[in-house]
Amino acid sequence: MARRDVTARVEQLRCAIDEHNYRYYVLDAPTISDAAYDHMFRELLALEAEHPELVSPDSPTQRVGGAPLAAFASVTHRVPMLSLNNAFDEEEVAAFDRRVHESLEREHVQYDCEPKFDGLAISLLYQEGVFVQGATRGDGYTGEDVTANLKTIRSIPLRLRGTSFPRALELRGEVILYRADFARLNEAQRNRGEKEFVNPRNAAAGSLRQLDPRITAARPLRFFAYGVGHVEGGRLPATQSGLLDLLLEAGLPVCAERAVVSGLDGLLAFHADLFGKRPALPYEIDGVVYKVDRIADQQRLGFVSRAPRFAVAHKFPSEEATTEVVDIEVQVGRTGAVTPVARLRPVFVGGVTVTNATLHNEDEVHRKDVRVGDTVVVRRAGDVIPEVLQVVPGKRRGHPPVFHLPKKCPVCGSAVIRLPGEAIARCSGGLVCAAQRKQALLHFASRRAMDVDGLGEKLVDQLVDRGLVRTPADLYALTLEQLAGLERMGERSAQRLLDALAKSKGTTLARFVYALGIRNVGGATAKDLAAHFGRLDALMAAGEAELEEVADVGPVVAASVRRFFGEQHNVEVVRALRRAGVTWAEGEPRRSTRGPAFDKTFVLTGALPDMTREAATALIEAHGGKVSGSVSTRTDYVVAGAEPGSKLDKARALGIAVIDEAGLKRLLEQG
Repeated sequence: MARRDVTARVEQLRCAIDEHNYRYYVLDAPTISDAAYDHMFRELLALEAEHPELVSPDSPTQRVGGAPLAAFASVTHRVPMLSLNNAFDEEEVAAFDRRVHESLEREHVQYDCEPKFDGLAISLLYQEGVFVQGATRGDGYTGEDVTANLKTIRSIPLRLRGTSFPRALELRGEVILYRADFARLNEAQRNRGEKEFVNPRNAAAGSLRQLDPRITAARPLRFFAYGVGHVEGGRLPATQSGLLDLLLEAGLPVCAERAVVSGLDGLLAFHADLFGKRPALPYEIDGVVYKVDRIADQQRLGFVSRAPRFAVAHKFPSEEATTEVVDIEVQVGRTGAVTPVARLRPVFVGGVTVTNATLHNEDEVHRKDVRVGDTVVVRRAGDVIPEVLQVVPGKRRGHPPVFHLPKKCPVCGSAVIRLPGEAIARCSGGLVCAAQRKQALLHFASRRAMDVDGLGEKLVDQLVDRGLVRTPADLYALTLEQLAGLERMGERSAQRLLDALAKSKGTTLARFVYALGIRNVGGATAKDLAAHFGRLDALMAAGEAELEEVADVGPVVAASVRRFFGEQHNVEVVRALRRAGVTWAEGEPRRSTRGPAFDKTFVLTGALPDMTREAATALIEAHGGKVSGSVSTRTDYVVAGAEPGSKLDKARALGIAVIDEAGLKRLLEQG
């Protein structure tokens, strides 16, 4: 065959295979048999083997999986992959709908409704229509580069169809396993004498995070697109529903179980309908996602902390099962919390086999009167930790003793103390307690903190039990010889961990503050503290009054931070970490504590001429102010743009100062 004919045949086969993949995986309407498809695929493989110069990255043959990777590289999301707030009942959905209406100042709002897949969130980057990079969600800001593995998933097009898409387009979606594929995968695992997967979600996540893409290629993973992130060089539809239609036209799988509805009644009707269809769906879902349909409205509503204001996940009702309490033990957590845990006779509930369930605290155990040997109802909703809901009446045998928390910590023997007004009892041992030490190390190494890849629970157990590590700073003094001598380590694994530790030394102030494990300080609060003070020394020296000047930091958080840095051993750990080479960029505080916006509440209404609502909100917050969605007597300023709504009328009625965009800038810049 002449070279020109070979090139033409290769292109013909690629187009045909892409078309059949589209019809099979996107339209669910195949037009040829599997045998005919395989014949075309084998012909293309043979031609590319004879003419390797014709192989291109977007060829269907490149899905089979290449050589194993040494490790996954990190990918920073240009647009964060934020999680959704949850609604568990109609009242919470009504509250979401009410907030949307009040913020948009509009009587009628349309929502796009879609299933909430129980899978693994990913991003796909297409440049000029060609798939170039894929990443996991990770902590929402940084994920893992799993491009090679994602290329093996046949429902992900290597080249988009048509030309009506931006030059650079980052898509968001979910990798899942169909129920039937999951059953076949577990059957194959059983036949090989290997461990079965617990549920489709875990199987999908584990499959995608294989260092050997050939393993991923052998797993029947699928993909559904549901949104976009970064966009460059082009325009997208004005609505979420229109965006999904465009993605479908571009060759991406989009779930057919979606609809555009109006108001609260429409939301609840869609939820009820999909809940009824749930058992017949080929995939697992754990709820419904509601998104304001108009993209401009989404931008107006913006975000709060790690979640958008324009969307919410309405979870399906919890799943429950009945089993027996075999024992009641206590666990000691990272902050010293001593929590009673019910050890259960194994029971399958909510997609997993449950053997433990939280009892929350001693008061809850007594209120529910849970005792060893009782038959209980266990509840699990989504990823929520299973809990004992109630004791089944009439099933108790004999007179088992009432449970009481121990007076001394079961791990270190220190006194267990319960402060007045608190429901949780705590071990007083601090870093003397090995249990707290282990949890503190795991938290320190977690993805949202220092992100030390490979430092898992079993390894931390060995490091603490052998006395190699007492504080986080000791991690950076570990040697190759020490690590290689641990169970299941070896030199290669030991070196990978040392490399991960070395990489983690370069971090951010927010991550470092979060990694310290200060009680009541989560990721969002750590960011606020870092932005407010700019330097760690300034934060460590701050008194409670200064700490309460930080947005959303109240007396409880301020006391926790002050108490933490008031302990000399914690200060020593920070110094040791700095000596070990842990560094971060520091700067001047971004938020004024004395400016005209400090501690003032602003409300935005109407369209501003030069700023989006998100930009105006960021500017106000950068100067120490707060932005609210509704006008009240606590509002200090209303910033009004074009076509303001009822908020302006309410502000005037209450005598609240009204300014425009120019007035806002003057206020923030000049006072």
